[in-house]
Amino acid sequence: MPTYEYACTACEYEFEAFHAITADPIRQCPECGEREVERLISGGAGLIFKGSGFYITDYRSDGYKEAAKKDKEAERGKKSDDKKSKSKKTSDAKSSDTKAA
Repeated sequence: MPTYEYACTACEYEFEAFHAITADPIRQCPECGEREVERLISGGAGLIFKGSGFYITDYRSDGYKEAAKKDKEAERGKKSDDKKSKSKKTSDAKSSDTKAA
């Protein structure tokens, strides 16, 4: 439930009230009793995060996690294949150099 700020236009008393969004706004001043209270527009407290932190990846679906895992495994396989093909090319080049000499 939000906290609302109010001000009485008759006595200029300002106060806060904690009530549901669906509740009717307060009309009577608790200080002077006049029915001249208006709800003020305020910036509010904003969004407050407490704890170690919140990240977009904290709440990923299981399908997304599985796809990411497969992509990571495929990337690892591709890197190891690249290393093998580079070492094979190097050894082929060395053996052709020794044959030509």
